[in-house]
Amino acid sequence: MSEAIARELMAQRFRSFLPVVVDLETGGFNPEGDAILEIAAVTLTMDPDGNLISDATYAYHVTPFAGANVEQSALDFTGIRLDDPLRRQVAVSEAEALGEIFRPVRKSIKAHGCTRAVLVGHNAAFDHGFLNAAVNRCGIKRNPFHPFSSFDTASLGGLIYGQTVLARACRAAGIEFDNSAAHSARYDTERTAELFCAMVNRYKDLGGWALAQKEQGLDEEP
Repeated sequence: MSEAIARELMAQRFRSFLPVVVDLETGGFNPEGDAILEIAAVTLTMDPDGNLISDATYAYHVTPFAGANVEQSALDFTGIRLDDPLRRQVAVSEAEALGEIFRPVRKSIKAHGCTRAVLVGHNAAFDHGFLNAAVNRCGIKRNPFHPFSSFDTASLGGLIYGQTVLARACRAAGIEFDNSAAHSARYDTERTAELFCAMVNRYKDLGGWALAQKEQGLDEEP
């Protein structure tokens, strides 16, 4: 299968959407008032056989926006230390973090012949709500992500593996999961990406997407 066909499959696979896996660690549950503390994204691509695979990871520590709330219980849960000198050296503003992530996402959308990114997340509504709130706060006009559509790996994991917890769904899929590394945006995003790819590819291997390819004529020899 040529790169051109792989590109065509990606464009067709999700109705011209490019799935991008996103995870945020936050200071609470209110996207309007609670801080984003970490954000990570993993872009996806396809190999020559039409399997979905992880491409690149982008991860940032984020400085809470002015007036943001940070619950101590959230810090206890994630293990994030806002006063860590190393964190302070590398943390960036929301606007900078979003800009650094949106730039390669837009390039990947174009490279794969897609029209927009669609957020993939574990309990995706949570991450999507915080992402949209940050976009609005920062006045970003060209958000590459669809404003409300998303793919939720918690729901898909429940359907395919009978597991909705990320660690358990990963293990059911044969993906190693280190509980001590969890609740880092980078780690959780990379494991979520592996899980999403595993589920999409499993469906293809069972014949679901192969049938779709045949119907579209994409599996025919030139």
